[in-house]
Amino acid sequence: MPETPQPETYSYLGPAGTFTEVALSQVAAAAGKPWRSVNNVGEALDDVVSGRSAAAMIAIENSVEGGVSATQDALASIPHLRIIGEYLVPVNFVLVARRGTTLADVRVINAHPVAYAQCHLWLDANLPSHGHIPATSNVAAAASLFDSDHADAAIAPPGITAHHDLDVLAENIGDNPNAVTRFVLVSRTTTTPAATGADKTSIIAELPDDRAGSLLEMLEQFATRGVNMSLLESRPIGDALGRYRFVIDLDGHIDEERVADALMGLRRFSPNVTFLGSYPRADGIRVKFDQRYGDAVFTEARDWLDRLKSGLE
Repeated sequence: MPETPQPETYSYLGPAGTFTEVALSQVAAAAGKPWRSVNNVGEALDDVVSGRSAAAMIAIENSVEGGVSATQDALASIPHLRIIGEYLVPVNFVLVARRGTTLADVRVINAHPVAYAQCHLWLDANLPSHGHIPATSNVAAAASLFDSDHADAAIAPPGITAHHDLDVLAENIGDNPNAVTRFVLVSRTTTTPAATGADKTSIIAELPDDRAGSLLEMLEQFATRGVNMSLLESRPIGDALGRYRFVIDLDGHIDEERVADALMGLRRFSPNVTFLGSYPRADGIRVKFDQRYGDAVFTEARDWLDRLKSGLE
């Protein structure tokens, strides 16, 4: 049996100073409540499932690297989780080292794999022969410099020196100064936040079989109802070659007729559909769509069909 949920506790990828902590600081309901630092996405979501935490903040997408595969796979495999909000955090990095280290001394770098990938142009230009040791988080990469001498430097978030006594060897080393990471707040609640007009719906769906046209048929469920997809990524199911599930973000809310009708069409088509939630967009931009797919159009069509079936028309 799951533990009794602790409504005061929020889990995040720690330790203190990570981008995930910055995302959690945007959650008004989390202000002044206990925050639980964890080592990875799996631990964060296990906190939610077990009831140790009411919600967990996890990274799901980056504007440079795309979807975070560990998060996507975890959401596909762990049932009864819902996304209740999304948050955007601008991302850049600094290179730090123990006091007295110079850039010329750096041979091995400790870095989270996502951060490392986002800094490869700077690294190739300035440290072309360096080695890389993966870290569980950007802050953990910096903290590891005190635990061993396996790495000479680390990629970390700006402001890391507020938490650790390190020298900054280089600033703004990210390849894209406009990089943004999208985070989502995940809970076990079955209550969907009310529609705002600026919403997003996240789902995961599988194709019924591996044949020509299957993907097109799935996409038609949205196209024929005027529902735009802001994210479409494939992930291997893992049971056989050629078997994939698709992580999809839709512009709109499940309470809107066009989105609900598209989901019903997808449910008839796909052998496995996971509804991850409808929630307000972090950017607050209202969703625009052709009014041929407005709620009133669906309602009128349904009323017309009811009149035909009852013999009134």
